[in-house]
Amino acid sequence: MEIIGTTLRICVDDLEASVAFYESLTSTPALRFERGGVSVAAIGCFLLMSGPESELEVLRKVSATIAVKDVDAAHAALTRVGAHIVAGPVPTPAGRNLIALHPDGSVFEYADRNAPS
Repeated sequence: MEIIGTTLRICVDDLEASVAFYESLTSTPALRFERGGVSVAAIGCFLLMSGPESELEVLRKVSATIAVKDVDAAHAALTRVGAHIVAGPVPTPAGRNLIALHPDGSVFEYADRNAPS
């Protein structure tokens, strides 16, 4: 599995104020989308999420998003070393992802930018 980057996931109450801060900090414009009732803004290596507490409660359990070259290769590597695949692979607005529970209890999202198959 080839890891090509990491995104820090941050749940925020005031998305607009947070977007302004992170855009200023990184000198990067936000890429925005909605997913499952949650408003999302991707800014550099930060992924800001705001929405209903019931949705954010689930999202907070995922420590980070790890960008990989291919989610299928990540799935194979994770399974081989003892991780439990909680969800996916599934299509996303940018490619595909899966959620994996590592043997130590950590939960990570693995995402690629490949077209959904």
